Amino acid sequence: MILEGFREFTEYFMAFVENLWKQFKSFWVDLFELNKALFVTNTIDNFKLIGDHANKFNAISWILFVLIDGLVLLFFALLIIKIIQILARWLKFRKKEVNKEDLLFEIAKLKKEIIKVTREKDRILSLQVGGSFTGEDQLDYTPSLVNENDLLNREEPKAQLFYGDREGGGQVSQPSASYAGASEGAAAGGQEKPIDTGKRFAKLELVDEMYKDGNYVVTMNTQDMIGLPEIVNRFVNFAASQHRLYYSKKVISKFIAGLATSKIIILEGISGTGKTSLPYCFSRFVRNQATIVSVQPSWRDRTEILGYLNEFTKKFNETDFLKALYEVSYREDVNLIVLDELNLARIEYYFAEFLSVMEMPDKSEWKIDLVPTQLPSDPKHLAGGKLLIPQNCWYIGTANRDDSTFTITDKVYDRAVTLYLNERAQFFDAPFTDSINISFNYLENLFAEAAEKYPISLKSLKNIDQIDIFIQDNFKVAFGNRILKQIKLFVPVYVACGNSETDALDFMISSKIFKKFEALNLPFLRKELEGLIDLIQKLFGKDAFPESIAYLKDLLKMSS
Repeated sequence: MILEGFREFTEYFMAFVENLWKQFKSFWVDLFELNKALFVTNTIDNFKLIGDHANKFNAISWILFVLIDGLVLLFFALLIIKIIQILARWLKFRKKEVNKEDLLFEIAKLKKEIIKVTREKDRILSLQVGGSFTGEDQLDYTPSLVNENDLLNREEPKAQLFYGDREGGGQVSQPSASYAGASEGAAAGGQEKPIDTGKRFAKLELVDEMYKDGNYVVTMNTQDMIGLPEIVNRFVNFAASQHRLYYSKKVISKFIAGLATSKIIILEGISGTGKTSLPYCFSRFVRNQATIVSVQPSWRDRTEILGYLNEFTKKFNETDFLKALYEVSYREDVNLIVLDELNLARIEYYFAEFLSVMEMPDKSEWKIDLVPTQLPSDPKHLAGGKLLIPQNCWYIGTANRDDSTFTITDKVYDRAVTLYLNERAQFFDAPFTDSINISFNYLENLFAEAAEKYPISLKSLKNIDQIDIFIQDNFKVAFGNRILKQIKLFVPVYVACGNSETDALDFMISSKIFKKFEALNLPFLRKELEGLIDLIQKLFGKDAFPESIAYLKDLLKMSS
């Protein structure tokens, strides 16, 4: 029975192979016959056909023959050329893809080498800081080949701290002796050595020591308890009289209304218009310190601004940004951290965690992970290895738009309030004006009072809805609930600062909504842009919305 089954299968398999061979042979024979018929037989038949009719041709027939047959031959020649070009492009593309794969492979190898070198640097750094060498570590360490300054100074983002006046502004404990000594040593011109407290957060522990006697409490006098219009006027005069910085009341009103709207403010414009000076001067005005962090082009992730835990030394490499943010948790005043030239790197990379966390409706969940586990020796205000982002802190970014910077994406623009400083301020004579003490709670109360006293009108909301419908129908762009919420927060405070509701809407709609039009195919949307201008003038008046109208007209010029 087994032999019978084997025989039957063998007969089937031999028949299958024979049939497969016949099919394979038939394919090539048919392919040969097809090419023979196409290029030989058909060509001979075509010439025979020409010979059969050529004797009957007159002059007109020969002209038509040459013309029509020439066009047919030209068509087939172009078809063959096109096929050859497509094949050449495919081969060229394939070659590029192969080269790209080789390049990616080389990049991966280089990344591995960088990681290896970085770990070796961290190991040597920890040995140098520890001051002792034993066992295998001693054998690997070669003092003559290692630069001491390189070991003592691990690269990290540097921040420049500006300390405001503290007179009459509250009480805060003085820095400890060790902290003061370190600062004096650095000021004397010597190399500031790494602080080794035996704990993994050296800088944050020093902040705890500074505030060991309690938080910084703001004491406001009667002359400090002023409203938003007075804050605008006093700051304009303070900046001009004490710092020779000149800003218009509208710009400062937008800045203060921006503080009520978002924790992220972007100051964008040409160089020399006072972008960095504005938050610095405002911090001095409220008798506080501004931390200015210079963004570096190499920044790629959150470790650039927060630091990272060195797994070898078990110490956290802290940045000045993290130290400033942690110190805010001890304070009750208004705090600004400036990201200078924030678009030298991609902010949606290195600031991504802040952009996401600050979208959470529950502000008690605004927490940043620093370390996976909590140790008893960690700083006081770390809970479970997480730092709660303080509410009394704003992040002010300055940005230039040129070939050396990255484009700021809509993800960032949608979450921020953007002020455009494109004109140099004009000089004006201002009376000498002193700074004020103001607490975060007092400023928040002013914002709340403005929202209650100057809510956006129903008519304006209806007009915004009509503009929204027009934009969706004609530009296929929707600005969503986030922007509408920001408009409702911005407008009351801007009005409370002494300005009109129409001007507030003009600024917000032009900077938050019309900004998105730059990514559209404008040459095909000229009629739509003109229709939008007509709609705005119809809803708000011919002379209203000067910023929006000017911006839309600029887009029309760009589309021509």
